[in-house]
Amino acid sequence: MRAFHAAHPAVTVRTMAHGRAEDGRSSYEILRDRVAACDRVLDLGCGDGLLLELLAERGRRPARALAGLDLSAEELALARRRPGVAQADLRRGRAQQLPFEDGRFDGCVSHMALMLMGEAEQVAAEVARVLAPGGTLAVAVGGGAAGDEGYAAFLRVARPLFEAAPAGQRIPSLGDRRLRSREGFDAVFGPAGFGPVRWETVRIDLTGPPERVWATVGGIYDLGPLDPAVTAELRVRFAREAAALALPDGRIPCAMRVHIATAVRDA
Repeated sequence: MRAFHAAHPAVTVRTMAHGRAEDGRSSYEILRDRVAACDRVLDLGCGDGLLLELLAERGRRPARALAGLDLSAEELALARRRPGVAQADLRRGRAQQLPFEDGRFDGCVSHMALMLMGEAEQVAAEVARVLAPGGTLAVAVGGGAAGDEGYAAFLRVARPLFEAAPAGQRIPSLGDRRLRSREGFDAVFGPAGFGPVRWETVRIDLTGPPERVWATVGGIYDLGPLDPAVTAELRVRFAREAAALALPDGRIPCAMRVHIATAVRDA
């Protein structure tokens, strides 16, 4: 995963930042709004800093104290270039051992990153440690394709190629599947000291021109280690499938589900 982000920095933002929920917000903006009342916010898996930049935009309210953590030095370098993130405390590290003191934050966010982390109980314990009592955790985790559109078509053509790839070109299972369901999330974070999760599933519309939709679906980790010839074949197959779905204006309908989970650390 670290190598993938070194080769493709800002890939998650390129994949998802243009997507919109029914209310017009991106998944990043939804998370921002879940911690609107928090003044000291940590972004786990902050990537190139887009969510931190959104968190920094507070109008006339006092500036937030922001921090970000990521495994990728390349992503953090991009984050430091964002004007709104210039004062944030950006660190390279792992969520399983957070380099922050107890109770430093009253909010913690994580966009499409928590679900990829191993040792889930340790992550939960660390988040609980750095959050003050009553602090809010808000995360976005993937929920798969929404409807029989571009993303579903991509998965149909991609899975056989992923399964046929040599073992050395397959991405191992990442993260803990429990964090993709309400019950599993509570099972991990409840014992760490969090109240019952508020769970909302949101449809994110990623419809766009063929090139942009390919950039969206082609941003998944599984493509990273594939032979370039296999990736090229996948792109051709997907273009064929996508063409059959095209709208009158040439755009490809594409959507995915995102679960927004919010939990409060017990006082």
